[in-house]
Amino acid sequence: MGSHRTISATFSIKIGYSMLPKTGQTTIYQTGDDGTYQMGAPRAGPRFTDLGDGTIRDEVTGLMWVKDGTGLGCKNGEEITWTEAITWANGLDFAGYTDWRLPNILELISIVNYGEGYPSVYNPYFPNTLLDRYWTATTSPVISSFALGIIFQGGGMSLDRKTYVNRVRAVRGEGV
Repeated sequence: MGSHRTISATFSIKIGYSMLPKTGQTTIYQTGDDGTYQMGAPRAGPRFTDLGDGTIRDEVTGLMWVKDGTGLGCKNGEEITWTEAITWANGLDFAGYTDWRLPNILELISIVNYGEGYPSVYNPYFPNTLLDRYWTATTSPVISSFALGIIFQGGGMSLDRKTYVNRVRAVRGEGV
């Protein structure tokens, strides 16, 4: 009989977190919390750039966001179902671009500023952001009839049935 040899190898892959932005929390509530370490991508200049056409560019993630929370790029602040949100975002023609989409959960949470009170979105870059639930394109990993969202009244996540109605904010770019 032939002999069998087992060859094992260990691979180490360094995953860089340089594209994930800081949360904005600078207050230390307990040693070792986010305020202590303030991890995330540091910026020498401003985090966001107002492009002057109703859009904001995130200089950390490279994403382009619609600015006005009650404007066209946020469906005028209307509430719609998840399926309608996906269709609406994919068909949006805004600021000369037609490649808009609904952000995933990591992308939308990246504009939450945990260093501020309500609304927990970076101001003045995202005016008129309503203190409500916003859809993401991310389906629940547990129940496929539910999708994840962000609540811009405190920055928490939501888990809502896709037939419910929430608000939307479109994004474009490769994302996080």
